[in-house]
Amino acid sequence: MTKLKLGPIPEDKPVKLAVELPAPLFEDLRRYGEILGEGSPIPPARLIAPMLERFMATDRAFRRHRAQGN
Repeated sequence: MTKLKLGPIPEDKPVKLAVELPAPLFEDLRRYGEILGEGSPIPPARLIAPMLERFMATDRAFRRHRAQGN
């Protein structure tokens, strides 16, 4: 199995948000979902929130700013 940064995608109550993505980015998300899903592809829309969560969780400046209550 390929080692990806994202693990299993948890079920959660979503908040609807419409975004426009460049076509190459959407295609990369589609490919990522195929790899992560291991035969049962995960739709690109389900990848966006976990990717953003991981990005913000590993952004030291953002964590520092949030810890200061800003």
